[in-house]
Amino acid sequence: MKLQINGELREVSAAANVSELVEVLGLPAPTLLVEHNGLALRRTEWAERVLADGDRIEVMRIAAGG
Repeated sequence: MKLQINGELREVSAAANVSELVEVLGLPAPTLLVEHNGLALRRTEWAERVLADGDRIEVMRIAAGG
């Protein structure tokens, strides 16, 4: 399936949901905020958010600082 990830069209076949996508992309889950089609998700919702062809995913890394 084709997903738009951070504005870039990518072919992804090994991920059925947002949680699997984060794993396939090799991203550090504890430091991420993920939006699925414009909706910000809690990490507990990632496994329930099923991906479909054409979905828009935005991945942002959260950094704390002072």
